Amino acid sequence: MNLFLHGASDFQVVRGDTLRSPAFFSGDNLATFDCVIANPPFSLEKWGDEVWASDPYGRNFAGMPPGKSGDYAWVQHMIKSMAPKTGRMAVVLPHGALFRMGKEGEIREKILGMDLLEAVIGLGPNLFYGTGLAACILVFRQRKAKDRKNKVLILDASKEFKTGQAQNELLPEHVEHIHHWYRDYKDVESVARVVTVDEIAANDHNLNIPRYVEPKNDQVVLTVDAAMRQLRTSATAAFAAEEKLVGILKREGLLN
Repeated sequence: MNLFLHGASDFQVVRGDTLRSPAFFSGDNLATFDCVIANPPFSLEKWGDEVWASDPYGRNFAGMPPGKSGDYAWVQHMIKSMAPKTGRMAVVLPHGALFRMGKEGEIREKILGMDLLEAVIGLGPNLFYGTGLAACILVFRQRKAKDRKNKVLILDASKEFKTGQAQNELLPEHVEHIHHWYRDYKDVESVARVVTVDEIAANDHNLNIPRYVEPKNDQVVLTVDAAMRQLRTSATAAFAAEEKLVGILKREGLLN
């Protein structure tokens, strides 16, 4: 239905279990594509780890994901499905996939070392059906542009949405803002930062967005003198209110 609604006419839909039994092949290998896009189920349990230890398609090239979360099974399947020269992909994941350690941390380290990750885009909350969690988009490319090699764009687009009653919405202007930042691939205060793979490695391969992009703080930071003046003013007002209350209680005979 989505394909028809978006004007696509040349497509093939196959129903099945992608991780246990992929459907698209080229000879004995997985078929590869110029563009691979997916919004897989977040942190899927019982995703098929029992068959991945000896996966015939080599989809565990970066390591075995934990049995209770299939996020990096989807990522590895999609990377294997990218065409060798022209392939690029975008996958929607929960933010936990950016920083969880253990097996996922090891897989993240291996993939970062392959220099395929081009951008991490953090989205706002409640944009997807079935979960109110904020999600992120990981963008990969088989052949990154020369000026993007060994770098990752970390982009905080969490403010780009329209609030709705049941669900929030990405409007065309929000999509345009995000695409503009991604296309420019440069630092934008409180929004985006181009980070080297070495810096990410120094952070234990943690991709958590606030580690690299500091959110804008609109609060006025007081000096110590100004804070002390406010404290004295508040204390004086509190003592005056206490005296007034005591007077009222005495007048009503409730306090000797």
